[in-house]
Amino acid sequence: MFVRLFYTLRKYGVPVSTRELIDLNKAVAEGLVFADQEKFYQLAKLVMVKDERYFDKFDCAMKDYFDGISTFDLDELLNQVHKLPKDWFDLELIEKHLTPEQREELKKAGSLEELMKMLEERLREQHKKHQGGNRMIGTGGTSPFGAYGDHPEGVRIGGPGRKRSAVKVWEQRQYRNLDDEQILGSRQMQMALRRLRKFARQGAAEELDIDGTIRETAKQGILDVQLVPERRNRVKVLMLFDIGGSMDAHIAQCEKLFSAAKTEFKTLEYFYFHNCLYDYVWKDNIRRSSSRMNTLDLFNTYGKDYRVIVVGDASMAPYELQSVGGSVEYMNDEAGHVWLKRLRQHFDKTAWLNPEEENYWQYTHTIGLIKQIFEDKMYPMTLKGIEDLTKYLAR
Repeated sequence: MFVRLFYTLRKYGVPVSTRELIDLNKAVAEGLVFADQEKFYQLAKLVMVKDERYFDKFDCAMKDYFDGISTFDLDELLNQVHKLPKDWFDLELIEKHLTPEQREELKKAGSLEELMKMLEERLREQHKKHQGGNRMIGTGGTSPFGAYGDHPEGVRIGGPGRKRSAVKVWEQRQYRNLDDEQILGSRQMQMALRRLRKFARQGAAEELDIDGTIRETAKQGILDVQLVPERRNRVKVLMLFDIGGSMDAHIAQCEKLFSAAKTEFKTLEYFYFHNCLYDYVWKDNIRRSSSRMNTLDLFNTYGKDYRVIVVGDASMAPYELQSVGGSVEYMNDEAGHVWLKRLRQHFDKTAWLNPEEENYWQYTHTIGLIKQIFEDKMYPMTLKGIEDLTKYLAR
């Protein structure tokens, strides 16, 4: 069994041998999993992958193996929205595209609370499919609720992101991990990060001390080998990566940064979030529902001496940063800016690295707000920006 899985993993670059294939078959034959896709995923990952660097490739292979069957857990969704018939959101009409002037004429709700009240009202009223309208939940119209339409502010239901104007998204969001094996086209980024170093010799004396050996040998007249502890970088780094949505345009750049950081820092921890920091972060984007870490636990786990680098474009709806329940994914109990301030208060040194071109920062309201929270410690993801960031964190 699972021969097709074996060759699929190899196709995606996961180094598996017949030994792992035999072990997987044996585990299944002994009843470790039965008719449970989630458990089979975990078992296959445990048996077939011997190095965590291949986790991303494994996830891509498993998605291919299951022929598009989703293996992802659903996050918290609004129960009423979850029950809406899927055929209400079929793309049968030409997508709606308005001019900037027409979009300006559409009325915004004014607040997240008002928008949610409007959605609750529509859910009570609606009993059939709507297309091309301006009020009900549907497709191809100017209503703030639905998909494939056009509205400056709304709740996207049942369709893909297109114009980045949704305040909330009631659907499963799927991201992929950053690949730390990304081959750098230049060593400049690594050299810029190298400024963030504080070396010390720690641990057992296992490294040859050439100068000391020469000196003592000259004194004794016979070979006297001297050993010293390995010289290690004492700086501890915690990186928080914004993933998905508008950050998709910056994946290649972030992967280069991630690869450089993995090379340069002996002690490096990393987590993901989406748009703004809230009450949890996660390690694995594919399995993020089961790999979450409470943000307060993050603070308790990593000490104040960690240098924190937040990587994100800081571009989102103002609600996401300023309002309770503002997350596009679930109803967060505290506003995003509260969590960002807690991050700043807990760690001695924090900085924000923004892949968006600095010339455009002035046009996005939330970039300015986050820059204020970080007391202007926001840097562009350019070589000079990274150099300035590391100079600040190294002080």
